[in-house]
Amino acid sequence: MSIPPEMPAAAADALHLSGRILFLSAEPGVLARQVAGEHLAPAAAGVLRDDVSTDEITPLPILTHYDDQLGRHAYTGVQAGDARPVPVDGVRRGNFQVTVAGRRYGKGSSREHSPAAEKHAGVRLVIAESFERIYRQNADNIGLFTSTDFGLLPRIRAGEAIPLEELVAGRDALAARILRAGGLLRFGQRSMRSVRRAPPSADDRPRTLFEKIVARHALATDLTPAHPAPGDGAFVRADWRFIHEYYTGMAAHMLHQAFGRPLTLRDPDSILVFEDHTSYVEESPAHARAGLVPNVHRMVQAQRDFAAAYGLRCHRTLTEEEAAREEADRAAGRLAGGGNAAGISHAMVAEHYALPGQLVVGTDSHTPHSGALGCVAFGVGTTDMANAFVTGAVRLTVPQSLRIQLDGTLPPGVAAKDLALHLLALPEIRRGDGVGKVFEFRGSAVAALSTDERATLTNMTAELGGFTGIVAPDAETLRFLRERRGVDAVLEPWMRSDPDAAYAATIRVDCGALVPMVARPGDPGNGLALDAVEGPVRIDIAYGGSCTAGKREDFDHYHRVLAWAAARGLRLAPGVALYLQYGTTAVRDHCVAQGYDRAFAAVGARILQPSCGACGNCGPGTSVRPDQVTVSAINRNFPGRGGPGQVWLASPPTVAASAIAGELVSFEELQRRFAGSA
Repeated sequence: MSIPPEMPAAAADALHLSGRILFLSAEPGVLARQVAGEHLAPAAAGVLRDDVSTDEITPLPILTHYDDQLGRHAYTGVQAGDARPVPVDGVRRGNFQVTVAGRRYGKGSSREHSPAAEKHAGVRLVIAESFERIYRQNADNIGLFTSTDFGLLPRIRAGEAIPLEELVAGRDALAARILRAGGLLRFGQRSMRSVRRAPPSADDRPRTLFEKIVARHALATDLTPAHPAPGDGAFVRADWRFIHEYYTGMAAHMLHQAFGRPLTLRDPDSILVFEDHTSYVEESPAHARAGLVPNVHRMVQAQRDFAAAYGLRCHRTLTEEEAAREEADRAAGRLAGGGNAAGISHAMVAEHYALPGQLVVGTDSHTPHSGALGCVAFGVGTTDMANAFVTGAVRLTVPQSLRIQLDGTLPPGVAAKDLALHLLALPEIRRGDGVGKVFEFRGSAVAALSTDERATLTNMTAELGGFTGIVAPDAETLRFLRERRGVDAVLEPWMRSDPDAAYAATIRVDCGALVPMVARPGDPGNGLALDAVEGPVRIDIAYGGSCTAGKREDFDHYHRVLAWAAARGLRLAPGVALYLQYGTTAVRDHCVAQGYDRAFAAVGARILQPSCGACGNCGPGTSVRPDQVTVSAINRNFPGRGGPGQVWLASPPTVAASAIAGELVSFEELQRRFAGSA
């Protein structure tokens, strides 16, 4: 991707905006009228869209573009009522320079393509009530201004230039410097020549586990504090940095553009490269119909070329053909070791690399997955990772922490995914109280969860709006590391939060009162109890997989339901397709060893090799028509993410049970319906 056009660094002291203002309205027709040429006053825009996701700003199939082609597709996925009124090139042709929206703008993935598309389309300022952390940091990094000051609108409409000091007011000093420099790479070229480990802090105040880990990884620069407080911009070093195919070509392009060839990468042994989204791209309706499959192949090759050029550790995708060859070689005794370790990047990091007390960054919003092991893990965008490749420094704004006190014990039939959907539906989370914060999960319910189930909670911190999620390591963590990875880890006394550590707030949940949950189509926060859903909801597709629900214990859940069904001669409901996709090859090997594949085959499920697949709108399990209904165990159901149909989110047991029933049901309800089956 070419770096979007920048303002001359330090030459301009104000933002001059001569173009139009685009109001992302929730009211059908308002957005279409603006695209058609109507100039609206703020009062005429109606209710603004909340929760505009990066999937809507830049639908996933167009992420194969690296350059100003992205600008043609800005907002083409934005939903207004049942319509998506912004056509290709609509923003450019409309001469829009300011975008206005409601709360939690930029939810979802860490894709820097979204602010890049806006900037390439001509947008120079986004005004919203609040922003998701990764989106806003990505915007900073490429010099796209963001603001929560709606008082700017009448001044912009009057033709007034907005001083840069006002646009960076309230931001941390590092973010302000990056914006004034025109973006992170320009800032880094000028200001990060001296990066060094911070000396130990003399601060003896009570601290959270997150704060302790960050302090142990703190870096000092000439412009950032060595011991930052919440709200400060800072840099840290990472034990592991990982990237996947949707970002590597872009990062390589911008690095070579900025620094030439060859690059000098800082500590390349700690850089991991994954192919985890695109192994089924030929079966992805969204990519095949748009003729994007060759683009994806070029994107994957660009990553392979970069990894080979710099000797980086690369986990390559595993196609069904390759998996079949491996199985044949294993049966014939020709395969030494475990074969190709493949799978979804953040799940692989937890299975192979992350350890308690470490710091992990990746170009994926679900990087907090590894927080289940007691490490700090968070997602970043392309420019952040590119900068980290050459400087070793990872940018963050130090967040506050929330204490998520989970008391009691989850009832039988209620999984961690149900708990996550319950948290997402809480009013304080819906209004954005968790945005940018650390979610520290604790309490008796967490202590009773396996590491796989804890990872569901930390993984879905992305949907909760948090910076990351973390669980203090304990005996269960040691069991996971020993049994799954053959690692004998040691819990050190500092690896816990101090009793008097400060938290922004506490959210308490009586887990014993929870029931199976679902989330209505459109947003993961649309949660409600499954037994509160009005009327039967028929389904066409059931999908079990993704980083959230493709782990070993998730497959234990699928098997428990489907083996019960198979023992009674039950199969998938007529017209329903069930896809089960492993998160990693280790999960696959576990399922094969346990004989799970026999029950899966007996009910008629299709088994898929490890990949993000349908969760990333890139493989079997996505819808192809608007009238199709999917029940899915993935983590997010933003408009268009799983195809043109409607996606309900649910736990693994509910997905499997619904596939047998042909409509949304819990496993308990399925058992009641077929109690007499032999």
